[in-house]
Amino acid sequence: MKLTVFGATGGIGREIVHQALAAGHEVTAVVRDPARLAVTGERLVVHRADLTDPEALRPAVAGRDAVLSGLGARGRANAGVAARLTRSVLAAMEAERVRRLVVVSAAPLGPVAEGDGMLDKAALAVINRVLKDIYADLRVMESALAASATDWTSVRPPKLTDKPLTGRYRTVVGGNPPRGRTLARADVAHAMLAMIDAPTTVGQGVGVAY
Repeated sequence: MKLTVFGATGGIGREIVHQALAAGHEVTAVVRDPARLAVTGERLVVHRADLTDPEALRPAVAGRDAVLSGLGARGRANAGVAARLTRSVLAAMEAERVRRLVVVSAAPLGPVAEGDGMLDKAALAVINRVLKDIYADLRVMESALAASATDWTSVRPPKLTDKPLTGRYRTVVGGNPPRGRTLARADVAHAMLAMIDAPTTVGQGVGVAY
């Protein structure tokens, strides 16, 4: 497949690029600063662009089979970046008539999982308060996805870790796995790549967790 990856210098984006290349895909990594991308490969093209400019992004998505995005705020200080930059990606994709899009969101945007205990619900309430600006940004992003012409999927992991890839995790289309507390960034990337060809995930938020 021909894939384009946004947020390629972030923890999840790097994993997407690495795993996609290892699987034999052709990858275009869209970055602001190519020096920050440590991944290399014969089938890798690095596209430097202003991520706020849809016209600058069109060459990176033209003719691609799918677009994957690890874009998101790296802290409360830059909340708002996910929605703003995803709108640019959507505009570029719609201009080039590229349809498949898989993005990273977060578990709290999905419904409370059946089977979660009081401790899980209490922890979720605290997290929602602390990170309310980031989650508000992601809700705006998901609203933009729903209003777009793309075949989108929003992958919603819980707390992220830097543990190694396992390839073993639970997914719930339209919900969250019960007691799903963590997921490695490598496994988020694995799940996103696996969902490219999963029609049941189109137009859905998908909870992913161990």
